[in-house]
Order: sequence, then structure tokens, then C-alpha cells
Amino acid sequence: MIRPATPADAAAICSIYNPYVLRTPVTFEEEEVGAAEMAARMAEVQREFPWLVLEREGRVAGYAYAGRFRTRCSYRHTAETTVYVEEASAGRGIGSALYGTLIPMLWDLSMHSLVAGIALPNPGSVALHEKFGFRKVAHLAEVGRKFDRWIDVGYWELIGERRAH
Repeated sequence: MIRPATPADAAAICSIYNPYVLRTPVTFEEEEVGAAEMAARMAEVQREFPWLVLEREGRVAGYAYAGRFRTRCSYRHTAETTVYVEEASAGRGIGSALYGTLIPMLWDLSMHSLVAGIALPNPGSVALHEKFGFRKVAHLAEVGRKFDRWIDVGYWELIGERRAH
């Protein structure tokens, strides 16, 4: 079941997100996020954009949301998308199910362009985005540093007229 996230989901979302924070370069955060902070982030996003969770067997197994790409007014038709799946369930269609719901919601909000920043390498995330028609449009070398190494970030974009779904 996919549904809008509620503040009661914050702890479950943290349990998905924090392993990525602590063990991977997928996110550039370096310290765990607490449930109160996550709930505040969710509330901020949900003022304008969807934040969805996917429940499997009564528990949150993944989440996806969108936010402003940039704050200047002329960017108002572009959103940045994010998806996280619990590590044990990666590759089981959760990200696809979430994006299959999120992306049409963003078109309904008059978004024209969707952008995803992906720390590289991350073949699973690249495959998910390209499955939905995102195309790589930029590669920034060594823009992040985590675990004593430099990390590249690629940017993928989906334009409304090119959308596959």
C-alpha cells in the first residue's frame, strides 16, 4: 500500500534512511537523523509536495518525496525527487512502485521538469531513474567527501514531454 506519510512514520523512515547515512555515500549526511527532525523535514516538504511511504506487511519498507529544486521563482515548475528503500528490500520493486505513484502526482502539480541527484556509483538508483525516462544531464566530479574519499554526483532529468509513464 502506498499512502501519504504522516508524522507517525518518522521513526520508520529514519530506520530506512539512517543505515544509508552511516554506511554508504548515497547521502552526504554523516550523522543519524532523529524522528523529530525527520518529522519536521516531512512537514516542510508536505507544504507543497507529496511525501509517500510504501507499507509492506504492515510496516514502512520505502519512501519517496519531491521538493523544490531551487528557491528562485522561475524554478517553480521543477522538482527534485528522492527515493529510499530499506536495504533488505532493494531490487524488489518498491522504488518503482513509489515512483510510479509520485511522478504522476508531480505532473498533476504542474511540474514540467524532475531532477534527481545521485551519488556515484549507484547502479540501482541509476537503473530506477532511467526506467522512468530520466536522462543523465550532468556529472560533477568530487563534489562530496565522505568516508575519507571524494564522491561524484550525477544529475538525471525527466522533462514532462519526454516522460515514459
